[in-house]
Amino acid sequence: MDTLTNIIPNVIERADMFPQAIIDTLTMLTVTGVVSFVIGLPIAVIVVITKPEGICPNRIVFWILDKIINLFRAIPFVILIPLLVGVTRFFFHTTIGIKSAFVPLIVGTIPFVARQMESAMEEIPGGIVEASISMGMSPWQIIKNVYLKQNIPGMIRGMTITLIAVIGQIAIVGTVGAGGLGDLAIRFGWQRQMTDITYVVLILLLIIISVIQFFGDWLVRKTTH
Repeated sequence: MDTLTNIIPNVIERADMFPQAIIDTLTMLTVTGVVSFVIGLPIAVIVVITKPEGICPNRIVFWILDKIINLFRAIPFVILIPLLVGVTRFFFHTTIGIKSAFVPLIVGTIPFVARQMESAMEEIPGGIVEASISMGMSPWQIIKNVYLKQNIPGMIRGMTITLIAVIGQIAIVGTVGAGGLGDLAIRFGWQRQMTDITYVVLILLLIIISVIQFFGDWLVRKTTH
C-alpha cells in the first residue's frame, strides 16, 4: 500500500471518486449506444432503400437524409456541445452532470451509427437482393430478411466501432462538467496537474475499450455463418 501511495498518491487519496466516474461513463455509453442504434438503424434502412438503385427509390427522401447525416457528421463534437445547450436545458433542465451529456452524445452519434449501418447493409451482394425481388418478396420482407437478418455481423462490427468512438466523446463532455472519467482527468489530472490520475483514467478507458472490442469480435464470430 505504501508503494502505491508513493506511485499514485492522488489516486489513492481520491479513490472513492473512481467508482462513480466509471458508472457515469458506462451509463452515458449505454444510453447513447442504445438510443443511437434505435434511431440510426431505421435512418440507415431508409437511406439504403431510397437510393436511386435501391428497392424503393426516392431521390427527395434520400437527398434530405443523406445531407442531414453529412451535416451533423461534419460538425466537430466540441462545437456540438454548446450548440445544443438550449435543447439540453429544455429536456433535462440542467447543463451539468451526465444528463447534460445525453443530447450532444446522442445527436452526434446517430449520424455515425446511420453511416455504419448503411455501410454494413451495402456489403450484402446485389445478387441476393435481386433474387429476393424475383421471388416476389415485398420491400418489408427484403428489409427484414435480407438487409437486417443477413448482415448481423456487419451491424455488430459497426456498433463496436461506434461504441469505441463514443468513449472518446464521453471523455470530451467531461470538459463541461458532465461527469465520468473524462471529468476526473480534466478537473484533477489537467487543471490541478495530478498526472497520476490522468494515467489511471487512461488505463481504465483502455480497459473499457478492450472489453468492448473483445465482446464485439466474439459476437461477430458467433453470428458469422
